[in-house]
Amino acid sequence: MMIQGATRPGNRSIAIIGAGFSGICMGIKLKEANFENFTIFDKGEGPGGVWRDNTYPGAACDIPSNLYSYSFEQRDDWTRRFPEQPEILNYLQSCSEKYGLFEHMRLNTEITHSEFREESSDWLLTTKTGSIFNASIVIFACGQLDRPFVPDLPGIDDFQGALFHSARWDHSIELKGSRVAVIGNGASAIQFVPRVAEIASHLTVFQRSPNWISRKRDRSFSENDLERMRRFPFVKHFLRLFSYLAFEARFSIFLRHSIIGWLTSKYLARYINRRVQSPELREKLRPDFEVGCKRILRSSDWYKTLQLPNVSLESTGAFALSETGVIAGDRTQVGADVVIFATGFDSTNFLAPIRIKGREGAYLHRIWKDGAEAYLGITVAGFPNLFLLYGPNTNLGHNSVIVMIEAQTRYILQALALMDNDGAATLEVRPEAMHLYNQKIVSQAGMARF
Repeated sequence: MMIQGATRPGNRSIAIIGAGFSGICMGIKLKEANFENFTIFDKGEGPGGVWRDNTYPGAACDIPSNLYSYSFEQRDDWTRRFPEQPEILNYLQSCSEKYGLFEHMRLNTEITHSEFREESSDWLLTTKTGSIFNASIVIFACGQLDRPFVPDLPGIDDFQGALFHSARWDHSIELKGSRVAVIGNGASAIQFVPRVAEIASHLTVFQRSPNWISRKRDRSFSENDLERMRRFPFVKHFLRLFSYLAFEARFSIFLRHSIIGWLTSKYLARYINRRVQSPELREKLRPDFEVGCKRILRSSDWYKTLQLPNVSLESTGAFALSETGVIAGDRTQVGADVVIFATGFDSTNFLAPIRIKGREGAYLHRIWKDGAEAYLGITVAGFPNLFLLYGPNTNLGHNSVIVMIEAQTRYILQALALMDNDGAATLEVRPEAMHLYNQKIVSQAGMARF
């Protein structure tokens, strides 16, 4: 790290961009460390991030509730093992209220520009409406799943029915009795498709490539379960540790020549054979890549849903839209009243559309044009006093990202303490350290299945 200049310790203003899991965690830890001069900016009308925005039917987490929550704020009133969207959103709102974060939030405020000023060693933040804010420290907690991706399919403007992305669910659209086309079959689709299939007259799923899917062993917690955790607090902490270790053991699935990975592939292939009756459908649903190349999805009703009489699977994907429906990759015409995009997010274009300008007028999106790079996924050379939460190469395919977020938060607090102890005006990672770290990440990726 490089530290420069001098300032009064503890007299820094801190801006946190985003009020999701990362931003809320950062705010809580800043308060615990006696930092009070911070503001959490968010473009939404309340905290929650993706769990505020994603309201599609069946929206839920595929990580157990005791692990998809802060280690320091364990609840004993979760209603089920895998929490659904309303309960997760309630958890984040409750945490914000309990730790007094609402007084630090500036909601309905979208930051569009962030510029480092070398003469004053601070950041100038500009909102979408033109308002200006100054901050000594900027912490981006925008996440990677906040910008829905809609493919630019031919004829998309010609479609005469209703059309929306699953992350911006249009609850005003009547799906009961409608012909529904779902483009995509990823983590969101496997949750809402079974719900929509119950009410649609016909539902067609347009699949570009299948995913490996394991059973989701979900269940509701009984009153006895909850009472046990209330009476014996160590139980919930033990269960969290057990969940963490069990999920962490799955990391070996992602490694090449892994025995665990080989056994998992055999198990999931048999799972398809047991759940799907039609050999033709089995073939469409069996991935042509090894287990571990992509995140394994969890669902106990996906295969069952695809075999319902009012559900069809188009395995050639979607080629275009017409006025009356969707044209599949094999040019089959499928009529539809509603088209729902379940095409994921623009997760690789980090921090977009915010324009971030660092030292010597360097723009971050230009530096990252060939791929995002950050030391520990947190700091970037040439951008002093800037930190990232849930940044490049910090996503997980096997465990809870909350564990990663808490570790990154601790790192940032240590950096702030170092600045205060030294009376430093700026702190940034050295370019050689960042590049060396990135080379290490790339070399280790060679051991993975992807």
